[in-house]
This record gives sequence, C-alpha cells and structure tokens, in this order.
Amino acid sequence: MTLEQILIEGFAALSLPLDETAKQRYRLYYETLTEQNKVMNLTAIEGEADSARLHFLDCAALLTLCDLRGKRVIDVGSGAGFPGLALKIAQPEMDLTLLDSLDKRVKFLQSTCDALGFADVRCVHARAEEAPADFRQGFDLAVSRAVARLNLLAELCLPFVKAGGLFVAMKGPGAQEELAEAKKAIRTLGGEVERVAEYTIPGTDVTHTAILIRKTAETPKRYPRRWAQIKKQPL
Repeated sequence: MTLEQILIEGFAALSLPLDETAKQRYRLYYETLTEQNKVMNLTAIEGEADSARLHFLDCAALLTLCDLRGKRVIDVGSGAGFPGLALKIAQPEMDLTLLDSLDKRVKFLQSTCDALGFADVRCVHARAEEAPADFRQGFDLAVSRAVARLNLLAELCLPFVKAGGLFVAMKGPGAQEELAEAKKAIRTLGGEVERVAEYTIPGTDVTHTAILIRKTAETPKRYPRRWAQIKKQPL
C-alpha cells in the first residue's frame, strides 16, 4: 500500500477528514524528511508504511481527543515535527509554534513549513526552560512526544499553558508508571490530570497513551528551573 492509501484508511478508522491538500502535504513531508534523514538522523522510522502509521496516524489520533481548531498550540521538543507539524497538516486551522533546542532541526522545520505552504507556523530555536518570556502561559495547548519522563516534561510544558488550557503528553508503554511518578509535579505546576486515553494506531497492533492534563492554576514563577536542576531534583 502507498502512503496515501494507508492515510485514507487510517483517517477513516479514526473518523477524521482527509482532503487532497492534506494528502499532498503528507507526501511532501515524508519525502522531505526521508531526504534530510540521510544526513541528519531525524528519525529512526523509515519507509512509507511505517512513516504513515507510526508518525502521521499516531499524531493525527490526538485530534480524536481534543479540538485544535483556532487554538494556539506549542509543540515542545518538536524534533522532526512530531506531533506538531503532522497535526497542522490534518488541522490547518490551528496556530502552531514548533520549539526545539537544536538549530539544525529548527532549520529543517522552517524549510519544511515553507515547502508545505505554512507561512503561519513559528519555528523557534530555544530550550523550553529558556523560551521567550511572552510564551509563558500564552498557549491553549502544549503537546510533546517522546521528549522526557512525565515528571520532567511537565515542568517544561505546563508553564506555556494558560489557565484552562491543556498539556497533552504522548507516551508509549509505561505511561501509568510515569503518571504515578509525576503526580506531585503536575499538582505543583498548576495542573490536574483530566484523562488518560489509550489508542491503537490504525493498521497496527501498537497502542499508545495520551495523557491530558488540564491547567487549573498559574504555574509558580520559579518554574521552570534550569534543565540540570530539573534532572537532578525532579519535582
């Protein structure tokens, strides 16, 4: 099956729309990623089938859990653009910021956004704990996939979320263990676990977990701390 066929079937299984523009953009994203991966080590997932399922459909599944239309979203530790850029293709009516600490990845993201026609996506080179001051509590949603354990990730992501907004952490096996470990951190940072949703990626037997954390109070100003301190003394 081609990438397009897998996406058509997968989006149908998720009960999500997929128009021709989105299909073309996923194709271009895949080809750009594949070409750049030869010199940059952006992803270990390769080939049309695995990329379609384990990248694009995995990310799109978040749209079954939360509505991103018209929302201001930040993807923390975006890497090759997952989940943020894959979500933007599926739901263009979102305001997206891609944040990553490695300059060459940010340049890849910017050139890819240009190629996809996403002039409205901001690609920012900064560590999460050193992001611009106006990012603090400036987003409706923060999303992150496979960046750090949840007790550490919460301190990097929750400060970006405005009161009433959501932080969505994409996790694989062991999510419940991470969640138990992170309960104090989430509470300290002004969050409250709203939902833990398991989903199976269409066309696979791979089950992932999305942890949805509602921002119920402002994050105390002392957070986030420097990364070395976050790692040394997790909340």
